[in-house]
Amino acid sequence: MKLTFYGAAGTVTGSMHHLESDGKRYLLDCGMYQGRRKDAEMQNRTFPFHPASIDAVLISHAHIDHTGILPLLVKGGFSGPIYATPATADLCSWMLRDCAHIMESDAAFVSKRSHHHVQPLFTMADAEKTLPLFHPVDYHQPFQLNSSLTFESYDAGHILGSSCILLREAKNGDQVSLIFSGDVGRPGLPIIRDPEPLPPADYLIMESTYGDRLHEQEGSLTDNLADVVNRTVSRGGRVIVPSFAVGRTQQIVLLLHELANHKRIPSLPIFVDSPLAVNVTKVFRDHPECYGESVRQFLHNGEDPFGFSRLQYVREAADSKKLNSLEGPFIVISPSGMCEVGRVLHHLRHNIEDPRSTVLITGYQAENTLGRKLIEGMKEVRIFGEPAEVKAEIASLQALSGHADRDELLTWMKTITPGLKRVFLVHGEPEQATGLVSSIRKTYGIEAVMPHRCQSYELQARVNRV
Repeated sequence: MKLTFYGAAGTVTGSMHHLESDGKRYLLDCGMYQGRRKDAEMQNRTFPFHPASIDAVLISHAHIDHTGILPLLVKGGFSGPIYATPATADLCSWMLRDCAHIMESDAAFVSKRSHHHVQPLFTMADAEKTLPLFHPVDYHQPFQLNSSLTFESYDAGHILGSSCILLREAKNGDQVSLIFSGDVGRPGLPIIRDPEPLPPADYLIMESTYGDRLHEQEGSLTDNLADVVNRTVSRGGRVIVPSFAVGRTQQIVLLLHELANHKRIPSLPIFVDSPLAVNVTKVFRDHPECYGESVRQFLHNGEDPFGFSRLQYVREAADSKKLNSLEGPFIVISPSGMCEVGRVLHHLRHNIEDPRSTVLITGYQAENTLGRKLIEGMKEVRIFGEPAEVKAEIASLQALSGHADRDELLTWMKTITPGLKRVFLVHGEPEQATGLVSSIRKTYGIEAVMPHRCQSYELQARVNRV
């Protein structure tokens, strides 16, 4: 097997890895790069290979930085199967449509303001052509990709339907195995099951988003969320929560539901402002086989974990705009999680200069994104190309992260290490990956490397001949 790294090499977003086996070519993920607008535009629009040369795509999970340019791949000539778990396939049916809609809407908005035509990366028509290519494959169901290559998915515990993918190539008595971690989740996350252990393998592609640090203690999670809501309400402000529509939004809704049940936050309106989040939440309801114990308890009590009296889901754009004219405190949860696109930008534009309000960041913010600039304390940012002074409180709730930290990654990979030859660290900035390289070498004595974009490796087989 030959492995080439095209995305998420030396950065957190844009997951895309190219695998050659027995004359066939495969992509592990086909994700959108997010960051500085001009850099993202250039990287996302151009593939370093011809899309029609790809025989199949294997998707680890539905987040846009792992799936977001699939329609562009199809637009460029790809027509093969896209393999994913059933929940991931269902999520992508909504997420890719939503992504196309946002691109078309934002391109029209910017074109109108700048008086210069902006072409969207891809259109709704491109997204619709992509969806029939999805082929759902259940967890633990070995699937034959070609005469010598199989794959099998394990639960990654990151979001609904997320998977780690084990690939095995066997030919002429030789065998080589590769695990692609996707994004590894954390034990005890709300809603979903914990990450599964995997069998030993020869090579491992592993994320390193939090590779040099530890998360804050989980025990403070609900306390911190309650504190943010209560102090913002006491000022008469609004809580704006930029959130990933898949996973993070449902986690926040579940936590607010628990806080409301225990009367730990005041009675105030809570809005999930995203047609995507509405559709995604339906997918969550349709896949109880992915649930962990916390959600099963709600169901046992006859409650809808993703719906309660104070919560309203907002689908229509006209209703979204009305939120900015509401009086009094409220909470609005709206994608995107890194504050780059979507309705949350309009909420930020209306509230970022209000010292009574709070912007609550709930996950990792990639370099050069608006969310990263807010976390780093910039006093002035640009929203829709216009300057805005940051007067609102910027708060963070990193304990909700769906990414394993350094120690959790080291624990997760333990079952893989017997016979492991090399670890390729991706989906992390250089500082985080460098820290994890040292930890892996110290803990397991295994070589770990940080591949560069377009760097290739030959994966050497184990010889099993007698």
